[in-house]
Amino acid sequence: ASIGTSTDIVNIPEEVEKAKQAELAGADTLMELSTGGDFVEIRKQVIANTSLSVGCVPLYQAFIEAAIKDGAVVHMNEDDLFRITAEQAKLGTNFMAIHTGINWETVKRLKNQGRHGGLVSRGGAFMTAWMLHNEKENPLFREFDYLLEIMKEHEVTLSMGNGMRAGAIHDATDRAQIQELVLNAELADKAHKENVQVIVEGPGHVPIDEIATNVQLMKRMSNNKPFYMLGPIVTDIAPGYDDRVAAIGAAISSSCGADFICYVTPAEHLALPTPEEVYEGVMSSRIAAHVGDMIKLKKTRNLDLEMGHARRDLDWSRQFAVAMNPARAEKIRSERMPADTDACTMCGDYCALKIVNRHFKF
Repeated sequence: ASIGTSTDIVNIPEEVEKAKQAELAGADTLMELSTGGDFVEIRKQVIANTSLSVGCVPLYQAFIEAAIKDGAVVHMNEDDLFRITAEQAKLGTNFMAIHTGINWETVKRLKNQGRHGGLVSRGGAFMTAWMLHNEKENPLFREFDYLLEIMKEHEVTLSMGNGMRAGAIHDATDRAQIQELVLNAELADKAHKENVQVIVEGPGHVPIDEIATNVQLMKRMSNNKPFYMLGPIVTDIAPGYDDRVAAIGAAISSSCGADFICYVTPAEHLALPTPEEVYEGVMSSRIAAHVGDMIKLKKTRNLDLEMGHARRDLDWSRQFAVAMNPARAEKIRSERMPADTDACTMCGDYCALKIVNRHFKF
């Protein structure tokens, strides 16, 4: 799950509550992505109030502090970028998204091909603008060995950032995205040789028929390293429901071999999410991950088998125990209790299971 302030909304207690809601909903990790307020204090508060592994994107702080101090993100100082990366590692961050796969070749391909949806990665946009303005190579790419020293010293997992990911499904699997993936796969091999743990990040907007291709391509190029998918979003026309849209993509990407799923909230593309929307986003992603695991890890189907038996036997306590969100299931049922408590108000006296169960047992 991802949380964090923006330039418009800086409310540390609310971000802490988002962290708590993400953990309550069953998130495995948390990314703190603040772009407004006191970066250090926000991160300290989040880390102090969750037991989850916490990740961050150091270049956000480096670029935004440069913009505040000198008027624009393009004035970011390279030394500050590495200093902030080390400081965030010392603070207790467990993993970091680092945009290493953007270099002159990546940017050239992006400019030459064009895009229907533009460049939507904030980190990718910051770094691309900095490179073009300063006519210099991405320091995270150029000084990758130094970056690895920081990661290794503080035992931080390196998440290879996807700064060239598509922000519209018509840009999916384009040259800029694949160029970045090739570089990240090569750099991931280098990181492994230095005993730095790695996750390779994948795309965010992908039509259903290209999801398997993206997963297989990444797995092959990276020698089967852990793969991180941002859903993906599988249609661009459902704002307000993007948690469900991403869950469709996440279920497919998980079934194809993706190892790590980034959630999406109903507020995606519209606003900073509320704590309630964070909870809903995590639940949607957990459902998607389970659906994918039913293909990859057959034993996870045992839960569905148990639910089938509980429903057949009209065993409501077992149904709630197996449910992914027992409290919600119990709440809905308790608000609309039937006269016959064995059944539910959908069928009432004409419950199909009760009718057949009177005559024989399965």
